[in-house]
Amino acid sequence: MNIPLAERLRPKTLDDYLSQLHLVGPQGSLRGAIEAGVIPSLILWGPPGIGKTTLANIIASTSKRPFYTLSAISSGVKDVREVIEKAKQSGGLFTQKNPILFIDEIHRFSKSQQDSLLGAVEKGWVTLIGATTENPSFEVIPALLSRCQVYILNPFGKDDLENLLFRALKEDDELKKKNITLKETEALLRLSGGDARKLLNIFELIIATESSSDVTVTNDMVMSKVQQNTVLYDKTGEQHYDIISAFIKSIRGSDPNAAVYWLARMIEGGEDVKFIARRLIISASEDIGNANPTALVVATNCFQAVNTIGYPEARIILSQCVTYLASSPKSNASYLAIGKAQKLVRETGDLSVPLPLRNAPTKLMKDIGYGNEYRYSHDYPGNFIAQEFLPEEVKGTTLYDPGANPRENALREYLKKQWKDKYGY
Repeated sequence: MNIPLAERLRPKTLDDYLSQLHLVGPQGSLRGAIEAGVIPSLILWGPPGIGKTTLANIIASTSKRPFYTLSAISSGVKDVREVIEKAKQSGGLFTQKNPILFIDEIHRFSKSQQDSLLGAVEKGWVTLIGATTENPSFEVIPALLSRCQVYILNPFGKDDLENLLFRALKEDDELKKKNITLKETEALLRLSGGDARKLLNIFELIIATESSSDVTVTNDMVMSKVQQNTVLYDKTGEQHYDIISAFIKSIRGSDPNAAVYWLARMIEGGEDVKFIARRLIISASEDIGNANPTALVVATNCFQAVNTIGYPEARIILSQCVTYLASSPKSNASYLAIGKAQKLVRETGDLSVPLPLRNAPTKLMKDIGYGNEYRYSHDYPGNFIAQEFLPEEVKGTTLYDPGANPRENALREYLKKQWKDKYGY
């Protein structure tokens, strides 16, 4: 069987594990727990190819526990329940060897799938280890996250990755069949994007395609053998998130040149056109908002258009939208307003709706005051009459503070005129 180099080199012990000394070094926060066998349910968060699966395997083998694994890509609620049932039969709450359930890409699990894990984790039937490239604060449901410790795995540095290559040359029996000189590493490191698994896969590919027993690895030789399009932009890897981040920040920073450059990087890498268009809709509201309300209209129409047109012509529509958004005045006032409002709701709870604002569909409701004293704004000059719309406990709270741009300055003046000194306009 042709086992890939990355699998052949997969560490079996903590001492062989590459980097992450803050977790598994002599004073690492996780090492003591692993060696003592007192392992909490945990989430391993870090970029692709950083060793999350390897660490889960080492934890299981070191603690000598039954080990079950599921992939969030291919497993449903039924699969989760079947594994939990097996785990209950092989361990449990009253043993020191309750099984480990490893879920790769746990951020891809739906809420119902994550819910199905709660009972088993809470009752100790399994110790859950989840691996994710996404921020677990956003991708793991709060009830499950509160029952897990989160450990962050840091990206590999240049020295880590070069040491991995030299270790491969020294230890791998297949590579030792050739006389390999590693003269330059920059291209290998750049193409790998910090992903150790990808680095080893590329390295093995390059060596395997050399017919000579003497191989000298140089940057030019690496680039000539690797299909750049499929390597330089990994739609499911760390670079995917870094480039979309640079893209949105360029729009937010009003730099159409940088924004269209990052757009081109995504297009050339084969990024999903709908993914790009969705992010433009978010940016139009979050970063531009009422400074230019037309931005949201343009972004929404862009989404509809690119879905209809598809590549390659969709690139033109995307470019028009991107350059328009990047060139628009910016305001995050609406974004901040909803954040303040949600914080206020969390702090004050379910405050009663003032009686004048309540719906009164029945005579009883009218008799007890529902809807009384409500004044219909359109019956008054300028379609406005000052009245209280917030609960008594938070009346006068300013949540929307218009930004400093021509459109929102006009909104500020309008609100100031209407509400006088009620709000801080």
